[in-house]
Amino acid sequence: MRKYLFGTGLFTAFTGGMTLLRGLREKEPFTWRQVLAWISWGISVALVVGAIVDLRRAGSGKEIAKDSPVHGKEQSLRKERVKRNLEA
Repeated sequence: MRKYLFGTGLFTAFTGGMTLLRGLREKEPFTWRQVLAWISWGISVALVVGAIVDLRRAGSGKEIAKDSPVHGKEQSLRKERVKRNLEA
């Protein structure tokens, strides 16, 4: 769980969201650029969550989509997870 919480993707999405929230505090009107920034942030969060789900599924031996970045690495991820469980 630690590798998911402290991963760069999740950290980047979190800091990007904080930056967007700080921008809402100012008294400026909400523009189309801010709408695009929020949409972009939402897509980033969705990609991070999808990557975490794929890593978890691959580590537990379940099938993952062929367009996933971890496709083809399922065996090594499974071995790593079994090794960690044996050490604990």
